[in-house]
Amino acid sequence: MLIYIHGFNSSSQSGKARELRAWFEARGLGGEYACPDLPHRPAEAIALLERMIRASADPVKLLGSSLGGFYATWLAERHGLKAVLVNPCVACHGKLAGEVGRTQKNWHSGEAYEFTAAHLAELQALHVPQPSRPGNFLLLAETGDEVLDYREAVAYYRGARQVVLEGGDHGFSRFAEHIPAILEF
Repeated sequence: MLIYIHGFNSSSQSGKARELRAWFEARGLGGEYACPDLPHRPAEAIALLERMIRASADPVKLLGSSLGGFYATWLAERHGLKAVLVNPCVACHGKLAGEVGRTQKNWHSGEAYEFTAAHLAELQALHVPQPSRPGNFLLLAETGDEVLDYREAVAYYRGARQVVLEGGDHGFSRFAEHIPAILEF
């Protein structure tokens, strides 16, 4: 089973989630793909993902985008899983510190919530200082990411297989053409 882990304030309705779901369904493999709508609290999101990992009868592989890459890294380290990371957030607790006290809104559901110091503490608790098994990771990054500096991910995932493409954006504009390589990994 492949679990796609969406990013900050996103959902199972994101472009990459829909592309993956369509790819799996077109091949009659819909049951081998899952993308849960994650709670905005990091601890709750991780608890949901861990329940899915434990409940799966098949070996689980992870694909995380942005904040989902941060979650996928922690889960892969904890459970010895393979993970593909698409423009992942590295050290998200530092990146999101400026959001404390601000109202956030899910892009797809419209749900609003306040990002608090508790959110930040939960993210900090999930920080992996350095991946211990770089061979379990495939990094996909575009240099044109306007939200995150791809060079941080390249340095953090050193030793992992890496595909770094010139241009693009935070959404990883060439995602669909990399689906076969993602699934092969």
